[in-house]
Amino acid sequence: MTLATVPANGLAPLLLPERLRLTADQFEAVCHANPDAVLELDASGELIQMTPTGSETGARNQALGALLWLGVRASGLPLKLFDSSTGFRLPDGSVLSPDASLVRRERWEALTAEERRGFAPLCPDLVVELASPSDEGPRGLTALRRKMAAYQANGAQLGWLLIPEQRAVEVWLAGASQTERIAPATTLDAGNLFPGLQIDLAEVWQG
Repeated sequence: MTLATVPANGLAPLLLPERLRLTADQFEAVCHANPDAVLELDASGELIQMTPTGSETGARNQALGALLWLGVRASGLPLKLFDSSTGFRLPDGSVLSPDASLVRRERWEALTAEERRGFAPLCPDLVVELASPSDEGPRGLTALRRKMAAYQANGAQLGWLLIPEQRAVEVWLAGASQTERIAPATTLDAGNLFPGLQIDLAEVWQG
């Protein structure tokens, strides 16, 4: 698996065998050594190499983050917002990066300064993933559903899986036996878990 582009010293890209398994600490060291690589780690210790998003997906992701920031601000809830480049060390040992995520401020403030600088050892309270037009690769719908299930199993209270091509949202609620599908979806409303947190999806769907 290629982890990075050719580094500045002109050496070849770093290659690792497919069956290599890493601990979360080893994964963090690999990420520091390969800052241009976009990586995740699954619960088995296997590396997942992400690819850059397409321009349309990137625009949607940017709109999503901005709208969530405004939504949190309007709600007055004590939540901290994180972008798609943020990795979290989940209880199962995986290190995953949601497209957007929210953590209750008291949980964030309970972490040490060192824990905040690295991959925070917690699962976000609310996670959002944005599916790409193709079902192929780590940003495809099938792979993202596995990620949503992992977030749910690791303690996420609420998850939103956005499917722009269908203007649909899958709602992954903690303790629910199955997901709820909303189509066509015009808003995201966090309900009683995060009262007052709501965003309009028109700009996200527009891309």
